[in-house]
Amino acid sequence: MKPFLQLASARTPDGAEMTLHSHDTHFYIRVDRQPLMGTNASESEKVLGDLACAKLGGQKEVRVLIGGLGLGFTLRRVLDLLPQPDAVVEVAELLPEIVAWNREHLRELNGALLDDSRVLLTVGDVFPLIEQAPKGHYDAIMLDVDNGPIAMVQDGNERLYQSQGFSAIMRALKPKGRATFWSAKDDPRFEKRLTKAGFKTETVPCKAYPQAKRCTHAIFVAERP
Repeated sequence: MKPFLQLASARTPDGAEMTLHSHDTHFYIRVDRQPLMGTNASESEKVLGDLACAKLGGQKEVRVLIGGLGLGFTLRRVLDLLPQPDAVVEVAELLPEIVAWNREHLRELNGALLDDSRVLLTVGDVFPLIEQAPKGHYDAIMLDVDNGPIAMVQDGNERLYQSQGFSAIMRALKPKGRATFWSAKDDPRFEKRLTKAGFKTETVPCKAYPQAKRCTHAIFVAERP
């Protein structure tokens, strides 16, 4: 039986312990020993990119923003969907350790994508990027921050899922632009809040991995009218 190895550890701004592990061919990130994400369950991260960018392939000067690098699966899908060389894919990752782990331990997985000429990486909070962006700056915004509307790693992330965040996202998106929110579970109240904020909204159930028998996660789609 192959061992469950700890490869690295770090502290979040709130003081929680974040650890990177490997087992067999897979990698896992935990926070205070609780599972956060794993390479064996990345399907919903790909769907996050699909729902935001599926209609943008072939368009000129597309600019999108990914909030949360994680294990890099959303970034990989978005780069596949936007092969045009003039596309700009901004990635904001709060924790520098996550970026370092991708470049070192996960380079053969998705880490090399950070060196793609279309990628613009920011180590820091995604919220200021959205709030300070020019009006109509982004064709799509994808947020995979904590566990969705319920914060886990960083308390300040909750503003992304409240009226302050909705207003900033609405302003930063182009007309018909989409914001997609990853969530560990369905949340009808959150969808209602998005609708009240003026978005055309939809909740898309999704699986953690393709062979799963049921959908355990949800992607909230918010389109600017």
